[in-house]
Amino acid sequence: MRIGSGKWKRTPLPVMDLEGLRPTGSRIRETVFDWLRFLLGDFSGKKALDMFAGSGALGLEFASRGGSAVLIEKDRRNAAALSEVVRRLHALSEVSVICGDSLSACQRWPDGNFNVIFIDPPFSSGLHEPALQAARRLLTSGGLVYYETPAELEEPLPSGWRALRQGVSGAVSYRILSRAPEREEGESK
Repeated sequence: MRIGSGKWKRTPLPVMDLEGLRPTGSRIRETVFDWLRFLLGDFSGKKALDMFAGSGALGLEFASRGGSAVLIEKDRRNAAALSEVVRRLHALSEVSVICGDSLSACQRWPDGNFNVIFIDPPFSSGLHEPALQAARRLLTSGGLVYYETPAELEEPLPSGWRALRQGVSGAVSYRILSRAPEREEGESK
């Protein structure tokens, strides 16, 4: 697993053998970052939150392309490995790693703090909807969420969200979401 583009292109990332860890593949990341570039423009001055960092590929890719990122990782050893990658890249001003529970950590930031939030928890964790609820408050106006779920589950999006882009690759369904306009939030879909 490597960073695919930007100033840290080809940097290898540690991938620990952890239950539920499912690094986002390079083909999906390339597509997602093309979508984000189209929807957001330049990443400079923009902040991302990688709520379930795992390999760190999504948050580090965002920072490599000019933004800044916060990576939250629950596993202490994996968080230490990610911190070492950040140190090696001399990226302490662009990337921070927090070891802890994502939903608890999200309570420390003010409303509207992030332009992009990456949500790809372990599929069996039951954290998809709670993470989206936390993301709603943390997104800037016009902010976007990357949302990854199992492809075999045809779950409708929770109320108040709309998919701007979506794709399926193998066992993974992935989408770029935005908050639905308020008039749509109350409507049933």
